[in-house]
Amino acid sequence: MLLTRLWKTRQKKGPVIQTAVIAAIMGVKKTSDLIPMCHPLNLSGINCDIDELPELPGFKLFVTAKLTGQTGVEMEALTGTSIGLLTIYDMVKAIDKGMIISNVQLESKEGGKSGEYKRH
Repeated sequence: MLLTRLWKTRQKKGPVIQTAVIAAIMGVKKTSDLIPMCHPLNLSGINCDIDELPELPGFKLFVTAKLTGQTGVEMEALTGTSIGLLTIYDMVKAIDKGMIISNVQLESKEGGKSGEYKRH
């Protein structure tokens, strides 16, 4: 319900969910500009999904980044997730300054030097 309301609602700063998705994608692309030891990557795909958590109320934002190469893209995905969530906070803080951003974490990864990882 909250996600549906925010999807349809324009706050003063614009459409919340759509803006958060764009911000998450931009965050992925700008990771090397934000984190000192990250180098620019030639990404082959970025996806951002937002699920509503009505029991909170809140959201779960997922970012998937893809690359063909020998390095991982977990920093890019985590940065995108953080930027997307911060964008939601920024756009609706007038409604609730008590929002909490938590559990930004790697769920899974494939490839790269360290191989496969899946959170248990």
